[in-house]
Amino acid sequence: MIRLIGLFVLSFLPACSPLQLVDYLTPKTGYERTRDLAYGPHPRQTFDIYEPVTDARHAPVIVFFYGGGWKNGEKDDYRFVAHALTRAGYTVAIPNYRLYPEVTFPTFVEDGAKAVAEVARYLGKPVILLGHSAGAHTAITLTLERRWLTAAGIDGDATVRAAIGLAGPYDFAPLSDDLQPILAPDGDERASQPIDEARGDAPPVLLLHGENDTTVRLKNSTNLAAAIEAAGGTVTVITYPKVSHATLIGAFAGRLGFLAPARDDVLAWVDAIDG
Repeated sequence: MIRLIGLFVLSFLPACSPLQLVDYLTPKTGYERTRDLAYGPHPRQTFDIYEPVTDARHAPVIVFFYGGGWKNGEKDDYRFVAHALTRAGYTVAIPNYRLYPEVTFPTFVEDGAKAVAEVARYLGKPVILLGHSAGAHTAITLTLERRWLTAAGIDGDATVRAAIGLAGPYDFAPLSDDLQPILAPDGDERASQPIDEARGDAPPVLLLHGENDTTVRLKNSTNLAAAIEAAGGTVTVITYPKVSHATLIGAFAGRLGFLAPARDDVLAWVDAIDG
């Protein structure tokens, strides 16, 4: 019965109110939160820092990019992700970024690069990039394609220790009609495809995907992994039977962890990379 209730709630995660419900169920203890640090002049160019109150690790900062189809999203709705990771001793940063229709690709990626650069400067630490859906697209793009972080004023390969993509779109051309104006306003569909930037000397990559994901198909992760492996890179893929697009990120919420062991798998992989 508990599992059925969790699946019912998470089936509506793209809407606002279920995320608020998850937030309500997430404890507000165990971390210190610094809000709305600026990485640019726009009101959405801000990030929050979550630092563990006890048992903090001497480890890279985890920067989490949320999804929302490049059209929706708010950092305050993903406090549950920060709570899940600070419980394990990691410091977490969650940026906002500008959204469509105000901006189009590659502005989302440029904002992500600026946020990563400012987080690294602010805390004086390297980072691990983590993202879900559209946020995974940003995290993996920044990891594979050096020019974005270079333009933000940092050495990406020296700053980014690893990257984790949760149900990200990495190989999804030709674009659907609704994505064309968002990701290829100039008609160049390939520019937004992370698979085209696969390289063997990139930081290690972990790709998680639900096998029941009908929003972003599993082939995005398996195809990208094959491309990275072909280039001689380090990549790990973990898939989950009966897990959908929303339940993969929802499983990070403490009371919904029974949906998939995604949090534990991420932390075990990060521990091994950091170790």
